[in-house]
Amino acid sequence: MTMLVDETVPPHKAAYDFSLFEAMESEVRYYCRKFPVVFDRARGAELFAEDGRMFTDFFCGAGTLNYGHNHPYLKRRITEYLARDGVMHGLDMYTVAKRTFLSRLREQVLAPRGLDHKVQFCGPTGTDAVEAALKVARRATGRRGVVSFTGAYHGMSRGSLAVSGGRRARAAGQVGTADVTFVPYEDGPAGPFDSIGYLERMLSDPSSGLDIPAAVIVEPLQMEGGVYPASADWLRRLRELTTRYGVLLVFDEIQSGCGRTGTFFCFEHAGVVPDIITVSKAIGGYGLPLSMVLFRPALDVWSPGEHTGTFRGNQLAFVAGAAACELWGQDGFRTTAAVGARRLERFGAELRDSDSAFAVRGLGMVLGIDLRAAGGAERADRIQRRCFETGLIVELCGRDDEVIKVMPPLTIDLARLERGLTVLRRAIQDS
Repeated sequence: MTMLVDETVPPHKAAYDFSLFEAMESEVRYYCRKFPVVFDRARGAELFAEDGRMFTDFFCGAGTLNYGHNHPYLKRRITEYLARDGVMHGLDMYTVAKRTFLSRLREQVLAPRGLDHKVQFCGPTGTDAVEAALKVARRATGRRGVVSFTGAYHGMSRGSLAVSGGRRARAAGQVGTADVTFVPYEDGPAGPFDSIGYLERMLSDPSSGLDIPAAVIVEPLQMEGGVYPASADWLRRLRELTTRYGVLLVFDEIQSGCGRTGTFFCFEHAGVVPDIITVSKAIGGYGLPLSMVLFRPALDVWSPGEHTGTFRGNQLAFVAGAAACELWGQDGFRTTAAVGARRLERFGAELRDSDSAFAVRGLGMVLGIDLRAAGGAERADRIQRRCFETGLIVELCGRDDEVIKVMPPLTIDLARLERGLTVLRRAIQDS
């Protein structure tokens, strides 16, 4: 086992040469400012800087690396494919890699959950899936309006920004919210809200000012908004309401899906089936770009070529994604993830017991430590920096970055998980 670096040693920023990055890259770069080292290697839950310093990764590429860095099973499949000169770019043509991925997706993910949804491959990232989902919803219903929720984050392109709650992100793109109605999420910084009751009143009143929308788009677990899981009852009420009014229900599973919450899709906890599902991030298995929309067969209203994209068929991501789907058929994989989730839940309970000002929320392998009433964003920033100095990478989220978001790989062993949680606990205590 790799030993933890001496926690008294701060990062040697002077040992790294950032000049080329700073000279050539735009000021928009973000994560490199939070984690100022030059990374070189990674394996499992561990990242190594070029000077040999090791960091435990509780960030996982914002949920892209659910299976950790360089998972050996996935890496073997990729290297074998490369060694035999497998097709590397195929647009939406038929390929062996795509066929294998679709087969594994159906066998391991869709069929066991009773889903008969069609698959549309989009551009390389999550916002492309959201754009396609909104477009097909409007195309299928002939209506333009969309309902979204406060705290929502759906991407950085125009349509996705329009249904995202953050004013700062929308302002950067000068994107308004025409045709979008925002409703408070079930829970948030201001407390619980009966958003389903509010929506029902608006939809049932012909003078409410809200036309029947094409779709409601929602994250079953808001990640960037501050780690707010929707309750099963709330999701079931939302499903019943949208069905009754003929509104399509879109679940954004881009960050909460692919096993992060204990089941493959977060919405499984509620026992409901959405009309449309957006999937990206960890679906590529190895950190490779892949984005897709799943929708009920009746919604497949596209004409050939009506929605396209040069990179809508990432062949290496198909290979890795197929192998990742196969992991779900392995008992050892599911056991490891379940053990990690239980330990993370206990850690959250320990924090609550240590300080009643902490608000701790989570589900499966994600935990949000809300410091709004316990030092706020300034303390969260100090904790994040202290974690980095002592060998742990964690991200912040929430309206003001006041929530510490803990997202280890699903494959992390208990010893490495404990090591990271020890660093985090000490950083919290020292802050």
